[in-house]
Amino acid sequence: MPLPSRVQDPAVTQDGPARTPFVYLHGFASSPASTKASYFADRLRAHGLAIACPDLNAPDFTSLTMTRMLARVQALVDAAGAPVTLIGSSLGGTLAILAAARMSDRVRRLVLMAPAVMFAKPGHHLLPPERIEEWRRRGSLSFFHYGAGEEQPLGYEFYADSLRYDAFGAVFSQPTLIFQGLRDQSVDCRTVEQFARGRSNVTLALLDDDHQLTASLPRMWSDTEAFLGLLD
Repeated sequence: MPLPSRVQDPAVTQDGPARTPFVYLHGFASSPASTKASYFADRLRAHGLAIACPDLNAPDFTSLTMTRMLARVQALVDAAGAPVTLIGSSLGGTLAILAAARMSDRVRRLVLMAPAVMFAKPGHHLLPPERIEEWRRRGSLSFFHYGAGEEQPLGYEFYADSLRYDAFGAVFSQPTLIFQGLRDQSVDCRTVEQFARGRSNVTLALLDDDHQLTASLPRMWSDTEAFLGLLD
């Protein structure tokens, strides 16, 4: 697929929540301080490009839902003042896909890392069926929150609400670059391959890496730099 032309947004060098051409969406139980978020933010800023890295857990992890996260993403996109590029990791990739389908005129491109395209679908749950039932019965379960470095409770509404969304079946036309690890134990690379196969707007890079993709950061940035047209 031909690479898009160099970014031409009129406010790419301005910082702050408004007129931000890039938005990074972190993964489940993660934070804006994650390794990948920091890595990509530093390199975009070196090009003079503003990036927002919202805390998608806010105001708290316990009451988190997909609906609330999507509303946060939409607010950021609306405030940008120009079409944005969404960079999403894991569940953040799911949110980026859903946002692109909903806001086709305001989302320019997608860069996705191990996107959880089958999130909350049968066989692809966070937990096995018996634990899902325990979650429903108890009202909440504890998950290790990597951003906070501790176990935190998460309400069952997170799971119930997530069943309303289907990233795998989403229709979107924006140029999209996906990085997927072949040794990913959280997101099946075969599912991501299937997701990409039927979409001419998607370029998939399969990497010899796990779900975190930290060993592939230089390769991912190199490909992203070219994909965004940032190379002279």
